[in-house]
Amino acid sequence: MYRIIQTVLAALFLFVAMAPGLRAEEGLRDLVNALGEAKLSEMDEHIAALARTGKPEAVAILEALGEGGLYARKADGQVFLTKESGSNLTLTDPISGDSAGEAPKAALSKIRVNNSVRRAVRTALGSLTLLSPDRNQRLRAAQSVLQSPDPDALGAIENALAAEKDGAVRAVLEQARAAMLLLSNRPVEEKKEAVRLLEESGGREALPILSAALGSADESLKPDIEAALASIEQAQAFWNAGQNIWYGLSLGSVLLLAAIGLAITFGVMGIINMAHGEMVMLGAYTTFLVQDVVRTSFPHLFDWSLAIALPLAFLVTGAVGLALERGVIRFLYGRPLETLLATWGISLILQQTVRTIFGPTNREVGNPSWMSGAFEIGGLAITWNRLWIIVFALAVFAALLFLLKKTPMGLQMRAVTQNRRMASSMGIRTPWVDALTFALGSGIAGIAGVALSQIDNVSPNLGQGYIIDSFMVVVFGGVGNLWGTLVGAFSLGILNKFLEPYAGAVLGKILVLVLIILFIQKRPRGLFALKGRAVEA
Repeated sequence: MYRIIQTVLAALFLFVAMAPGLRAEEGLRDLVNALGEAKLSEMDEHIAALARTGKPEAVAILEALGEGGLYARKADGQVFLTKESGSNLTLTDPISGDSAGEAPKAALSKIRVNNSVRRAVRTALGSLTLLSPDRNQRLRAAQSVLQSPDPDALGAIENALAAEKDGAVRAVLEQARAAMLLLSNRPVEEKKEAVRLLEESGGREALPILSAALGSADESLKPDIEAALASIEQAQAFWNAGQNIWYGLSLGSVLLLAAIGLAITFGVMGIINMAHGEMVMLGAYTTFLVQDVVRTSFPHLFDWSLAIALPLAFLVTGAVGLALERGVIRFLYGRPLETLLATWGISLILQQTVRTIFGPTNREVGNPSWMSGAFEIGGLAITWNRLWIIVFALAVFAALLFLLKKTPMGLQMRAVTQNRRMASSMGIRTPWVDALTFALGSGIAGIAGVALSQIDNVSPNLGQGYIIDSFMVVVFGGVGNLWGTLVGAFSLGILNKFLEPYAGAVLGKILVLVLIILFIQKRPRGLFALKGRAVEA
């Protein structure tokens, strides 16, 4: 008897515990079934009631309603999510998500929707998503509402603001509320407060919102909107100039990486190496091969793929450069035109070789997780891959300076640069200095290719886009001077980015070339001329 009583009490407690959930489910089901009986003029109220439940099941139901995928069974009025299956419809229970079999289309009636219903659905979905427990989902929803403000959703935004604790999401919600206030029938004082908030935010999103509101705004509100627009445009002009400087530094770091190896070979050997761009290309393809092996055999090491590719690219391109100098260039010293033609021919051979092996199409080189994405500082948008390339370019520059200033090889290279005959008479083996210098310059071009693979297409023509700019950087900064190469690269990068908005990319490069020609007329040795008896002679 005791056990029977115990069992009955346990069942009673279980029923009591489940009863609220069952009642909630039945309440949601009643709201869904009511959609099948409602007139179009009543749909807004039923949709709002569904949204107020805050149930995750309501999202799928409302999405299906907006897409015309809700049907009511004529026999009992029950509403189902449906999909077409030949002449029948596959039925899914909207609450539990369980399959309810199939039924002929004649046994069901489609719940009709129009533009007004779809608008109500969008508003309801926005309010449901804004109350999501997932912070990122709420942020995306708030940004979506900000981009397409709808005054009908003002109540949902205010409810979401009252419940929101995250600072970033609140900031976006406040901007969205301000944008909706300007389109609503609220009092002018509230709209003035909204204008002030949008002005303080100073974001690019505020400009089109305020501009759109200006035409239909009350006369007493227009001065506030115009003053806010002027303030935001002034702030945006400042941030745009800062963004151009950032883009210029980013381009300058790319030019520095591409030109720094050329500065060494051109300065020490006087060789116009037209195959330098192909060394950059070989470094990029080395990165592609490394990532291909890592993806197929060691996928967990993908974030380390660039660290693996850097020394390999240096060794591969350095070896190619050493073979090129020992096999061709050393026989052409003192004949600059023939050297130029020979290296140009070698560049074509290297391009065609790569095209034959890998094909003419672009190859995919992925960004590691630590180089993906972006962040903002004020009004500046900064991507991680560009930031790391700037850091990498400066690190390569510092390492090269250390090599030239603090090592025996660097001392010999500087001696040969300043006075080749005197260096030879002091016992320095100038032919081997030339060979190692050419290999070093080619190796640096290879690691430049590793960096460029993260921001440019890896193709057989990759190096051709940087060879002319590299020569301009070297000549402008001063042949063989690393500090000149650094200043020249960043100066030309920033100048390019400031000219492009006004003159276009092509005309901007032409203007830069003209300015460099005029500058060289005044300073033939560039910004930082090398000193030495042979140089001054």
